[in-house]
Amino acid sequence: MKQRLYIDTSVFGGFFDEEFAEFTKPLFERLQKGEFKLLFSTVTQEELALAPDQVKKLVENIKIENTEFIEANEEAVELATQYILEKVVGQTSLPDCLHIALATINRADFLISWNFKQIVNVQRIRGYNAINIKNGYKQIEIRSPRDFMTYGDND
Repeated sequence: MKQRLYIDTSVFGGFFDEEFAEFTKPLFERLQKGEFKLLFSTVTQEELALAPDQVKKLVENIKIENTEFIEANEEAVELATQYILEKVVGQTSLPDCLHIALATINRADFLISWNFKQIVNVQRIRGYNAINIKNGYKQIEIRSPRDFMTYGDND
């Protein structure tokens, strides 16, 4: 079974960013080949509506058969709010928390992000997962695209 990846908005922008493109482009190549299933949320869709045209074009070129669309719901909002109430992150991080909650609730195998301050951060990951476990969810694996350069390759 294909690994299911929830990719936040920072990864789409990273495709065109000199600092992150080296690791982001190969991930998108693997997505296009169908090596993974992309979980694409309404939160990501709303954030990308404000993105530059080149980023929108990247999204449009993702094959629909490699994508699973997920919608934000009350359960995700409640879990995201819990992350904030338990002080894993501050109130201004609600969109980041929604990404994590949606990935958790929809049982993503990995959440992929370039946001090292609020998401791909060991202390915060521990906090998110402590709350996930406390609320009866599985832990979520949070990584950067760099971790997917050779992930799953049969070396």
